[in-house]
Formats: sequence, C-alpha cells, structure tokens
Amino acid sequence: MKMFASDNASGAHPEVMAALAAANTGHAHAYGYDEWTERAVAVLKEHLGKQAQAYFVFNGTGANVSALSALLRPYNAVVCSDVAHIGTDECGAPERFTGSKLIDLPTRDGKITAEQVQDALAGMGEEHHSQPKVVSITQATEYGTVYRPEEVRAIASTAHDNGLYVHMDGARLGNAAAFLGCTLREIVTDVGVDVLSLGGTKNGLVFGEAVVFLDPGLASEFLYVRKNAGQLASKMRFISAQFEALYGTGLWLRNAAHANRMARMLSDGLAEAPGVTITQPTEANEVFAILGEELAGPLRAVADFYPWNERTGEVRLVTSWDTTEDDVTEFVEAARSLARA
Repeated sequence: MKMFASDNASGAHPEVMAALAAANTGHAHAYGYDEWTERAVAVLKEHLGKQAQAYFVFNGTGANVSALSALLRPYNAVVCSDVAHIGTDECGAPERFTGSKLIDLPTRDGKITAEQVQDALAGMGEEHHSQPKVVSITQATEYGTVYRPEEVRAIASTAHDNGLYVHMDGARLGNAAAFLGCTLREIVTDVGVDVLSLGGTKNGLVFGEAVVFLDPGLASEFLYVRKNAGQLASKMRFISAQFEALYGTGLWLRNAAHANRMARMLSDGLAEAPGVTITQPTEANEVFAILGEELAGPLRAVADFYPWNERTGEVRLVTSWDTTEDDVTEFVEAARSLARA
C-alpha cells in the first residue's frame, strides 16, 4: 500500500544505507568518541556556524526533551503553539522530564507570533505563576507551513529581550529550507535560535536526530542531560554516519525538495477535485484537506493517510523523499473519479 500517512513511513535512502554499511567495519570507540561522529559534528558546524555544538540522539522526542531539559528549571514554562509536537504528540514527556509547564498559544496555521509571545509573558516575576523561559517553535510547522526568517527573528528578539531562550523543533527543517530557498544557517543561527532539534528520520535516515546548541554556553551540562534521558547511543557511529551522509552532501536538500514538490503536486491535484477543500497553504511536505467521508473512506484503499480533525473531516497527507509522481497521480485520479461519481 502507498503511504501518505507520515514521512516516518518511508524507508531509508540508499546513500544512507551505504554509509551505515561502510561504518559497520571493525571496531570503534563507543559513545561518540569515533571518527564518524567527529566528521558529522564538523559537517553541522559548516551548516550552522563554528560555535555550534552538536550532540546525536535516537529520536525526535528525545531531541526535544533533552534540549528543553538543558534550559529549564521545574518552575519554568515553555511557550509554544497549541499544535506543537511537544504538546500534542510526545505523551507528556517534556513535562515529565523537565517538570515545566507548557503554555500553548492558539494558531490557525501552526505559527505563533512575537506579539503572542509578549502577551504570554504577563505573569513574569510573579511567584504564583510558572515563569516562561523558552519559546519553542516548529519549522516547518505541524500544519506544513513555514516561518519566514523575519518571523523567527521577531520571536527571538522578543524572547531574548525578556530573558528567554528560543528552541526550534526542526524535524522537517530541510523541507522549510527547501521551500524558502535558504541555507540552514540563514533560518536558524542568523535569526536568533539558541537550541535546535535537527531532524534526520523524516528525511531519509533509519533513525537519529541531533541537538545543536547555537549558544555553546548552554551546552555545558548536556552530556549529563543526554545520558540521564536515555539518549546516549553506545554505538554512536551508526547515527553519526547517517548524518554525515545526509548533511555532508546535498542529499538533505534533494530529499526535502523532492518531498515538497510531491506535496505541491498532490495539493494542486486534489484542489481540482469537486468538493475537496485544501485548508492550509502547502509549503513543505504536508497537505491538509477536507475530503469528506464519502471520499476519505474509499481513498484509504488507494493510500494510507491520517485523519486530522474528525469533526470537520480534515485529513493530513504527507509526502516523502521516495514518493513518486505515479503515487500522487494515482491518488489524485482516484479522488477526482470518486468526487464525480
């Protein structure tokens, strides 16, 4: 069955698999003291700046939780979107591991604004309220929309002016960069992000994410935070080798740009089907649409996808590095045929 359920459903890119096989030779020091990790860290410095400190972890929730844990005390709070992955899809892990409160702000497109952040800081200095310490944004957002550099810069300016840090959940950062036509540095380091959860799994890796501190002073105790969170890989070279293969070449951008193109093709095609409504701008690799159960039910026999809002009939369809034009065409033609019936 074809999959539009998630970019996590895709396999690993052949170049990544080749890198894993190449790393699977002989012995190497454990826990990241190996040549693959050294090279992968150097690659991320090339993308994000010489001051960047990168640490590899197993998965996205682990990246977010450990990154936030390095920044927070239990009486602190994290300001985020009401659809942020840390609030909706991580089973309370951020609250459990940090002891901190999430202050979720309502959005229509997944993006919070600097003005909303400022309003959320009204209780700062009041001992009866959790004290905001981090603003967390997702790039690209859970709705597949993309923050423009000036939007992130404005949020970061507001956060820093009030003594807060900026965390970016970059599980689909490559898709955002491909849409914007920007380098990673231009949409992370240069706009004021302090800590980045850098994605790999959704863009062609078997497993593995990275936590990157753009302010190296914030990483002073992260070795202990990562170990305490169960995110320290003993055979680290198998994560690092994948990151070197992905970000040490143009593979990350090729994969992301292709997934974006497939999403755009899917969105444009579905928009022409009678009765289908595209609910969000298709900017990265996610398409949100109201199909109606008369279409959604039969279309699940063509490709798998997830309901997003069962009350409204909105669904989410996600394209991947290995989605083909034939996959999209078959789905669109089936939707149009069913809509006309």
